[in-house]
Amino acid sequence: MTVLTLIDPETTDARRAELLSTVKSRMGAVPNTTKAMANSPALLDTFLAMSQTLSRGVIDAPTRERIGIVIAQGNTCDYCLSAHSYVGAHVAKLSAEDIEAARHGENADPHIEAILTYASALNDGRGTVDEAVVRAVRAAGVTDEELAEIAGHVALNVLTNYFNKAAGVEIDFPLVTT
Repeated sequence: MTVLTLIDPETTDARRAELLSTVKSRMGAVPNTTKAMANSPALLDTFLAMSQTLSRGVIDAPTRERIGIVIAQGNTCDYCLSAHSYVGAHVAKLSAEDIEAARHGENADPHIEAILTYASALNDGRGTVDEAVVRAVRAAGVTDEELAEIAGHVALNVLTNYFNKAAGVEIDFPLVTT
């Protein structure tokens, strides 16, 4: 059930239109999730700022999409799983096999798999990660900077997962279900 009205960029006020224009310039389209977030310009602005800032970090776009996939899978968010699978394939150029592996926190590269393991553990533990997981992630070469950014990416993805589920946002990407 859709809980929030989707804001039409063509008929809304100037602030919401500006934010939705930013979405279109970055993504090439205005997904339903951002139209729903536009009910609160503060929320949409926060989402855009956090996404943009984290995109300039040390974690590359393909790995960011993998994190989005594993967190959406863990939180059973079909909207985000569909969106990250689409963006992963069409923008980050992940293969179908890589997307499927990411759903399970797996990757042929031990460093990337360790990032996904840490992200999943952080999400599943709601911020608490077992010391054995931290030691294993460190042994795979994950740096302090990466650990900090992983926490940011998990937080951003939890925000969108919870938002899309609570708002009942209609999926406007090719459907992928958890």
